[in-house]
Amino acid sequence: MAPRHAQSPARKSLTRRGKAVSGLALTTLVGTALWAWPASGDDHNSHPDAKHGTPTTTSRPDGAAEAADPEAAAAFRPIPGLSDAARKQIPAGTRQVLVVTGQGVNATSSAVILYTRAKGSQNWRPGPTWAAHNAAHGWTKDHRYGDLRSPEGVYALTDAGGRLAAPRGTRLPYDHNNSFVAHGTGVEGEPLAGAFDYVIAINYNRVAGSSPLDARRPLGASKGGGVWLHVDHDGPTQGCVSLKPAVMKELLRTLDPAQHPVIVMGPPGH
Repeated sequence: MAPRHAQSPARKSLTRRGKAVSGLALTTLVGTALWAWPASGDDHNSHPDAKHGTPTTTSRPDGAAEAADPEAAAAFRPIPGLSDAARKQIPAGTRQVLVVTGQGVNATSSAVILYTRAKGSQNWRPGPTWAAHNAAHGWTKDHRYGDLRSPEGVYALTDAGGRLAAPRGTRLPYDHNNSFVAHGTGVEGEPLAGAFDYVIAINYNRVAGSSPLDARRPLGASKGGGVWLHVDHDGPTQGCVSLKPAVMKELLRTLDPAQHPVIVMGPPGH
């Protein structure tokens, strides 16, 4: 330890006047500090002090100090894993986003999560994660008829239907139609019976506001179509995304046209 510097007798002895002045200065300093401490916790840009756990402040462009507000920070929680380009394609009025993330560009398995937010909030809250299948050859940014790949992108979800009656509480327009029948077998030879019991149309190359059975293709027949969410048949699809029957029924009860639901789908990083 370094030696202390000796103090002169004059330094040790303070006059009464000097003590009074020192006390006044200390009182003024403490009073100033208390006056400067922000009375409001309404601060959106500050960060916790790492040592003491107390709020620090940052300056706004107008020079005023702001205090920390964890609740305000939590109000800006974006959907994780999406690129900026994908986020920009989500309409401003959308409050339900179904995210389908493939396990790889050529993988046939996916994870599906429905994110929701309250009106006026940017705090996106995730629901449970569901297992799903996508197309037999994975994903593509340039889907073509018969390529056995699911189209990547952001698409609205506006219409539904199925061979079975709509589950109680279904909100999307629903076409209950016996024509929702999957013929033959799947890509891996599995039976397709019941695959179209419940269907939600993905608005890729289709006319919104019509039955999923509508065969019109605005981008032309070569770009494929009929890309749906439908009941899983325990195998990869030709381009759709398939989920277990209970999940399809839950989505039909949850997706609400008033909240402008969309689907964001593709492999990780895309």
